[in-house]
Amino acid sequence: MTLTQTPEQDSARGRRAVEAALESGITLFDTADSYGPTDEMGVNERALIAALRSHPGALDHVVVSTKGGHTRGPNATWWVDGSPEHLARAARESALRLGFEALPLFHLHRPDVKVPLEDSLGALAQLVDDGVVVRVGVSNVDADQLLLALDILGDSLVSVQNEYSPLARGSDPVLRLCEEHGLAFLAWGPLGGMRSAKGLGEEAAAFRAVAAAREVSVQVIALAWLLRLSPVLIPIPGASRPESVRDSCLAPGIDLTDEELAQLNGSVA
Repeated sequence: MTLTQTPEQDSARGRRAVEAALESGITLFDTADSYGPTDEMGVNERALIAALRSHPGALDHVVVSTKGGHTRGPNATWWVDGSPEHLARAARESALRLGFEALPLFHLHRPDVKVPLEDSLGALAQLVDDGVVVRVGVSNVDADQLLLALDILGDSLVSVQNEYSPLARGSDPVLRLCEEHGLAFLAWGPLGGMRSAKGLGEEAAAFRAVAAAREVSVQVIALAWLLRLSPVLIPIPGASRPESVRDSCLAPGIDLTDEELAQLNGSVA
């Protein structure tokens, strides 16, 4: 998202960030048709796929996930449209932009309060049946909504994308359901969101203390902590700079001690 979210974003730096991710072994790239600085749809998808396709063979080794269900209005306002008609059109347009015969992974971006969730989920099931998408996921859902998605989508449902970070653990019940049913939990905003990512805010003093002792960034410690929480949890930090990508990729190599985990777990609600 951060590759294209503001008009002044450096597109060349964004390409280098994608290149750094590929070189570091990253295999999941998440985008959405609504990511971008204006009301134009598909900005982020086009930028991401161009960067990936500039590296021959890269798409043979990665999964590109995109989302539909948000729209953009005047002044780049975010709206929600979970109607089956919109989702069917959004998925097909994303497939065209990304150059896939079938989308590897397509998420419902957010439940639409104006549309019965059963209808939105039914549209996802139909997209799988029609061969437009291979796998589906849901985003920004609660536990009851996830249970409904499991009932309607069955084995086609492979992932959930919800906010989760040291500053936001409200999706614990959803994470537990993902563990129970073998779903990937893609944690968006794992560093507290765009406003908090530089330091994780005042609430993260314990994370900064562990980071200082380890002589790594607080972001690395936050990601290492998330990776230890659950075997199905996959943080998606959304870096826009190659330096940040490489730093984030240090997290899997951090083996937090029991004492450090107790310190970090005691600092979050």
